[in-house]
Amino acid sequence: MEAGKGQVRIRQANIDDLDKIVPMFDAYRQFYKQPPDLELARTFLLERFQHNQSTIFLALDSKDDPLGFTQMYPSFSSGLARRIFVLNDLFVAPQARRRGVGHLLLQAAAEFGRKVGAARLTLSTAHDNTPAQALYEFSGWRRDHVFRTYTLPLGT
Repeated sequence: MEAGKGQVRIRQANIDDLDKIVPMFDAYRQFYKQPPDLELARTFLLERFQHNQSTIFLALDSKDDPLGFTQMYPSFSSGLARRIFVLNDLFVAPQARRRGVGHLLLQAAAEFGRKVGAARLTLSTAHDNTPAQALYEFSGWRRDHVFRTYTLPLGT
């Protein structure tokens, strides 16, 4: 897959990719105002791999250096009686932004969802994260104007 100025390879990540993903996952969390914590990031991702609780796609350059990742969690739609995926995380390293890496990661996630028979992918992003919103819309995602999302904080 091509993206911007060089070759970009997108592949499904596995537990052997942990060291490549952890720093990006920590940076992703920091973007959402969480304190830096590489050990927390490592533990969280390790548990997801060990329990097969998420699907992660990894973008790599020609030297096998990480450029970005996306992580999806399986869920279900009761109304459709089918599987869906929540695309919870999308991160592109600053040096790789605006080169098509995010779009390629979103395409890989969609291809995976289709392959396993999912009804849809869903995501949410911050209201002020307009660069991400532009990417999602460019990549064919549609903003929901029917449903409102609510959350119930359950403590720390």
